[in-house]
Amino acid sequence: MRFMQRRPTSFDIAALAGVSQPTVSRALSGNSSVSEATRAKVFAAARELHYKVNKNASGLRLQQSRTLAILFFDEQSPDGAVINPFYLSLLGPMVRRCAEFGYDLLISFQQLSSDWHVDYEDSSKADGIILLGYGDYLQYRPRLEKLIELGTHFVRWGSGGEGQIGTTISCDNEQGGFDAAAHLLDRGRRKIAFIGSAEAGYPEVQERWRGYCRALRAAGIEPEEQLRADAAPSEAEGRAALEILLERGAEFDAIFAASDVAAIGAMHALQQVGRGVPEIAIVGFDDIPAASLSSPPLTTVTQDTRIIADALIDTLIEAIEVGEANDRLLPVRLTVRESSG
Repeated sequence: MRFMQRRPTSFDIAALAGVSQPTVSRALSGNSSVSEATRAKVFAAARELHYKVNKNASGLRLQQSRTLAILFFDEQSPDGAVINPFYLSLLGPMVRRCAEFGYDLLISFQQLSSDWHVDYEDSSKADGIILLGYGDYLQYRPRLEKLIELGTHFVRWGSGGEGQIGTTISCDNEQGGFDAAAHLLDRGRRKIAFIGSAEAGYPEVQERWRGYCRALRAAGIEPEEQLRADAAPSEAEGRAALEILLERGAEFDAIFAASDVAAIGAMHALQQVGRGVPEIAIVGFDDIPAASLSSPPLTTVTQDTRIIADALIDTLIEAIEVGEANDRLLPVRLTVRESSG
């Protein structure tokens, strides 16, 4: 007998049955492409794990559109709407994963101010929604509450944990912040600036900040507010944050930026005022394609886009076909390049 501390998922069934998670999904939904022998293994594993399929969710399957929707959000700024390239890098792996499950993927750009949450529920365009890049979480929270009230299947990429709404896929932001700062400390840097939003509505950045602070304090260094500059994830914001640090007269020998695009913007601003990199060491967060192409190539905290894409699609499909799904916290790793010396 196997004992589990949490509710079993289709991933647990897959591991026990020795098949893929998409195969488990197809077997549980009665898909004829699954052989009887495989189906028997899947159901045997499900019984052993005391896994129960949500009957209400099962009854809706015949009415599904077999389409998932990714919603990107943008608000127009003076220099036009910009989507974080990290989100764009998820699209290819997500399309591939959807194809493995026999789902289509609908990509939609929405304004945060619109009633998109009502539109998607009424139009039945998709069986479920993946939410990316929605900005300030506190302003956005009422929309998430409305989705839950409507019974909409959705998964969001963001910060999970206590007080967060809906099923969430997130990376270990705090560990990433710790690893970035610890790496700079190991390189002999002691005055490490932090570039990232200080607002409570951006919990992922707050987690990266906490990791940064934990690493500094472990080294006997108290974080300095003068070395923190606010910046959203954009190159322009990274440039502006660096200029603020310089205007303050802050002394720093390294920068940890909470996004790669802000890190690259800060790097360009440094170079424009004759400050070299890695004379001033820089570490970013995300590992977007441009990180390895910057000059010098950017050291960064890598979030694996394939693993993230699979987790988002797998979790949403599980919510649709089973009726519920669990949050997932994904690992990060530090990728060292020339920008940190």
